Formats: sequence, C-alpha cells, structure tokens
Amino acid sequence: MELKRLRAGRLRGIGYDEQARILRIELDNGELLEYERITLEMWRRFSESTAPWSYYCDNIQDELTPRRIAGNAPAGKKKNPLDALFS
Repeated sequence: MELKRLRAGRLRGIGYDEQARILRIELDNGELLEYERITLEMWRRFSESTAPWSYYCDNIQDELTPRRIAGNAPAGKKKNPLDALFS
C-alpha cells in the first residue's frame, strides 16, 4: 500500500486499500497503525480533509481500534517502556 505523505499534527502518511478496506496511518514517531472496515466514503473524507489530524482524532482514533504493525519504529529511537502498558 502506497502512503500519501503529509504533515498534519502527528500524521506523516496515510494510505488505503479499497479492496481490503484497510486504512494505514504513519505517525511522526514512525509507528504504523492499521484500521479495518474503513469505507471508501470515510477514506475520501479523511484524505480530502483540510484538517486531517482533527478528522483522524474525532472519527477514527476515538472510534476504532487499530492494529499496530511491528518493526516500524525509526532506527535509533528508544522505545518508551510504558508503551507496553497501554497497547
């Protein structure tokens, strides 16, 4: 899945697989998240939003549970030991 690059809040990339209905989000810390059951309409509204970070926080992050994709943290960046408690 190709990611559309952007700098909006903590978002650095967004991508959508229409056939699988999966949304992929790349955050500024290198974390990749996938959300399932994303409709084409939701993707269009998100990707065309003038405030994608706000749309993400209000309509995706607060409403759906992501799947974290392992192994995508930037090299040399230390993991916070508390992250495991909240994932």
